Amino acid sequence: MLQYRILLLFIALFTFACSSQNGKIQSAKYSNHLANESSPYLLQHANNPVDWYPWGNEALDKAKDDNKMIIISVGYSACHWCHVMEHESFEDSTVAKLMNDNFVSIKVDREERPDIDDVYMTACHLATGKGCGWPLNAIALPDGRPVWAGTYFPKKKWQEVLDYFIKLRKEEPEKLEEYAKQLTGEIQSSEQIIINSGEQDFKKETLDQITVNFLKNIDLKEGGRKGSPKFPMPNNYQFLLSQYYKNNDAESLDAVLTTLKKMADGGIYDHLGGGFARYSTDDKWKVPHFEKMLYDNGQLVSLYAQAYKAVKDPLYKKVVEETLAFIKREQTDKSGGFYSSLDADSEGEEGKFYVWTNEEIDAVFLDPSTNKIFKDYYSILPRGNWEHKKNILHRKRDIDKIAKDNKVTIEEINTIINTAKLQLMKVRDQRVRPGLDDKILTSWNSLMLMGYIDAYKALGDESYLKTAQKNADFLVKNQLQKDFRLNRNYKDGKSSINAFLDDYALTIQAFVAMYEVTFDEAWLDKADGLAKYTIAHFFDEKSGMFNYTSDIDPPLIARKKELADNVIPGSNSSIAKSLFILGTYTYKPAYIEKATQMMQNMAEAITTAEQPNFYSNWCSLYQYMVDAPYEVAIVGDNYESLRNDLMKNYLPDALFLGGKTEGSLELLEGKLQEGETMIYVCQNKVCKFPVQEVEKALKLMKD
Repeated sequence: MLQYRILLLFIALFTFACSSQNGKIQSAKYSNHLANESSPYLLQHANNPVDWYPWGNEALDKAKDDNKMIIISVGYSACHWCHVMEHESFEDSTVAKLMNDNFVSIKVDREERPDIDDVYMTACHLATGKGCGWPLNAIALPDGRPVWAGTYFPKKKWQEVLDYFIKLRKEEPEKLEEYAKQLTGEIQSSEQIIINSGEQDFKKETLDQITVNFLKNIDLKEGGRKGSPKFPMPNNYQFLLSQYYKNNDAESLDAVLTTLKKMADGGIYDHLGGGFARYSTDDKWKVPHFEKMLYDNGQLVSLYAQAYKAVKDPLYKKVVEETLAFIKREQTDKSGGFYSSLDADSEGEEGKFYVWTNEEIDAVFLDPSTNKIFKDYYSILPRGNWEHKKNILHRKRDIDKIAKDNKVTIEEINTIINTAKLQLMKVRDQRVRPGLDDKILTSWNSLMLMGYIDAYKALGDESYLKTAQKNADFLVKNQLQKDFRLNRNYKDGKSSINAFLDDYALTIQAFVAMYEVTFDEAWLDKADGLAKYTIAHFFDEKSGMFNYTSDIDPPLIARKKELADNVIPGSNSSIAKSLFILGTYTYKPAYIEKATQMMQNMAEAITTAEQPNFYSNWCSLYQYMVDAPYEVAIVGDNYESLRNDLMKNYLPDALFLGGKTEGSLELLEGKLQEGETMIYVCQNKVCKFPVQEVEKALKLMKD
């Protein structure tokens, strides 16, 4: 691979250089093969002079027939640098001619086709030996095997990259064949796992050591992982929060609370409109990458709701309420589906919609007292606290000190700030808004559905349950087929794209959660149907793990498995956890056995990892393996009130089931007592003596 890496080093020298804007053209003069696509990202490129194709047989066959190399360019609608590269290169007639004459160019929306993105992103990681991002640009042979992959390139350097490969193919095609063979082989073997046939002893001591390793990577002063950039990784803190609950681990709790406080105070949080941006570019959560993604906000609502149940900090309640208000206002379709994202840019400038000059603040708050308090509260500076004299709203100062300096009470400050936010929001609403990606993705909707369910459990707001019910019904009506096959995408009234493993795993999880808050067994039936379909079409007998793509999908150059956890929990850890929980509810040992085997396969990687945060969802499943969750059955006329009171407590190891009757679940059999509502706290199907009071049930789960 040395020769291959030298090639990549040569290419890498081009990255992020300055580029000329000369030769830019009006793209509306052109039309390519993306014109009939539904993806907002693909449609953004539909009038480029580059003759883009969507991924599919037409493009792949053309590459083979014309014996042309392929450019696979992957991005997404809210991606800032994707827009930059489009404007610099893909709207340029000279660049377009070079691409059109020598390549078949394919545009991919990574959110619609994460399977394609994963293959060529893996190529980039393997080739460069470092992290890659988007836009992702891969060059492949006519059969789709990659010979190179990189990220953003300015126009001049992108032309040099293209010229290099054009020349190489003409003069030394055998080198490209060698690169393709080596890289494809590494991609195909990159996620190989051998089934662990030995019995794994899941120990609390091992879990405690995992937690110690976990905490080594946490910034206990500023929250999040050490260094910059800082990404919200909700599942990391869900694991640590549950470790605090189980062990009374003060350091785990401190890591969670510090992170949640710093994120909520930082510029990554939209203090006017609610919701979180994608990540912070600095190490103090101040300067966000301003795009807002549904998957972040869904998971963060769940995390803040769970943390509120654990410590009852009113800040967390406020974050949940404001974020869900944002989702309702800006990312909810009338059908009940949730939109994917909001761009970072507006009017061609990142963050313009969200930031303020000192003079703009002065024009809104004419009252000197309000003006001063607002600026103190949100760290507004006359020269700006960011670039170009702009201010990002964020909180640095203690409210007690602000109150003292301004000779007012904390209550008065809160009243002033709440009123001022409404005033400033009215002004912001007149600005040009960031672009909206209004496609509706099944897996991301399931994460937001979980957010609404967790918010309902924590706060008891019936409107959250109604929204959750409407979204779950949307998924059933539009994405779920009669044979329990799912579609991934919904746009403009059309459901499309055969779903991937994450869609199934996260929808099963969400439907089980819908059962918990309704005790309607129809949700368990739907989850069970999805589980059976997933096993039939995704399960790999040789490894005991699941493929990311279904066996009915056209094959790519590699059939990948997603083993690690990232910003979104990995699809294998998610399906394992879903099968374990669903198997517990439905009394299906085969599901639990599959989940246990998967955990055994991953145990060595997790327990020896210096950074187990990349396995955080697996770590949560490991907790279930060490201590089985409680099965909390509530049966009788007053089940709803008792259930809701119980769920307001932080109980990460409790599964709730029940209803007015025993229903059909084996775990409820024989538990109905005439004229009484009883709470049964069970573990591994062995129940303690039933009680009728929430406090007594809570005590049974602590004894």
